[in-house]
Amino acid sequence: MSVPVMVQTHLGRRKMTTAYDVPADVLINSLSGYLKENIREIQPPEWAGYVKTGSHAERVPQNPDWWYVRSASMLRKLYINGPVGVSKLRKDYGGRKRRGVRPAHFAKAGGNIIRTILQQLEQAGLAQKEGIKGRTVTGKGRSLLDAMSTQLKRDLDREKPELQNY
Repeated sequence: MSVPVMVQTHLGRRKMTTAYDVPADVLINSLSGYLKENIREIQPPEWAGYVKTGSHAERVPQNPDWWYVRSASMLRKLYINGPVGVSKLRKDYGGRKRRGVRPAHFAKAGGNIIRTILQQLEQAGLAQKEGIKGRTVTGKGRSLLDAMSTQLKRDLDREKPELQNY
């Protein structure tokens, strides 16, 4: 990992680049690739190819690497919102459930996928339980996200100078 980049704020103070400073989709995509290649504790179970992500979903996910994308997204949520419990994450990943001719309603996501990913993040040392409050990111997970954010911020500043104020 490289040395953190310092970002100039509007008041002239400098701060370290964090996950707040880069677009979420860019961070999640690169983090999912990193988790797939480098962290062997995070593996989709054999049933992951056959399950929907919740009762609101009509089909199984089309992306074959959806497990890693969801893991990266959950790690980012723990970083930004932590401590977070399973029920809050079920609500965050829920969606609109179509009910035929009746009006659509919100439905929570399935809990087993979320629990399994959280357990895998704990085994990898990226997340930890915070008593009854939920789970938070460990120092190792925080440094991973900060280092990845730093690299992405450098790349984005080179590619798209208009995003420097992001």
